[in-house]
Amino acid sequence: MERKLFTALQGDNAARLNDSLSNQGFRRSQNVLYRPSCTDCAACLSARIDVSAFRPGKSQRRILKRNAGIERRATSPWATEEQYDLFRTYLDSRHADGGMADMDVFEFAAMIEETPIRSRVIEYTDPEADNALIGVCLTDVLSDGVSMVYSFYDPDRPQHGLGNYMILDHIEIARAAGLPYVYLGYWVPGSQKMGYKAKFSGLEVYMGGAWQKMRDPENFVPDQHPLSTDPIAEQVANITLPDVTPGPRS
Repeated sequence: MERKLFTALQGDNAARLNDSLSNQGFRRSQNVLYRPSCTDCAACLSARIDVSAFRPGKSQRRILKRNAGIERRATSPWATEEQYDLFRTYLDSRHADGGMADMDVFEFAAMIEETPIRSRVIEYTDPEADNALIGVCLTDVLSDGVSMVYSFYDPDRPQHGLGNYMILDHIEIARAAGLPYVYLGYWVPGSQKMGYKAKFSGLEVYMGGAWQKMRDPENFVPDQHPLSTDPIAEQVANITLPDVTPGPRS
């Protein structure tokens, strides 16, 4: 049975809380932070890329070359009809039976715009196709990296590898900003849909209360023993929260 540990993300200290819990395997969805806490296994692992350890492989270099003409622009978290049209095309093609399949334009706008922290919408356009919008990523800016909250792209360009390209571009965004990590969300070993994440060198996963380097992701076997997951009370007790003690008044 799927179970999650979650907390509200709000107030003056929302950014600090998001930074702290993201570094402990949590993910943001609008104004909520969550982390899987299933009773039967611990297969869902938060993943990030160590920018300094990343080296593009041959296929990734081909993707970069193939998409060299694509233009990127960063905007405020504001939803547009063009974004929603691309989002619907992507879902209908790739995730027609997923949990977001019935999301309407108002729910989409809430996903993009309801953020209590520093977020950006990164749009990718193709100048050779009348500047058509071909990719979008909702990105949070953390104190130690960028977090790819949700991304989608034109599914009719499979040869371009746009999903992988957006990750590669976020590595460059983080590097240029002097930020050490790109947070990718969750990775489930053996999942075909998430297998692309394991192809990035410098991959780290959050296990046992710490980030660990993945040296051989293809042969990694997740711990699915019932005792591998601590009880909720122990998990909560082990969470480190940011210091929000107010400073001395002048």
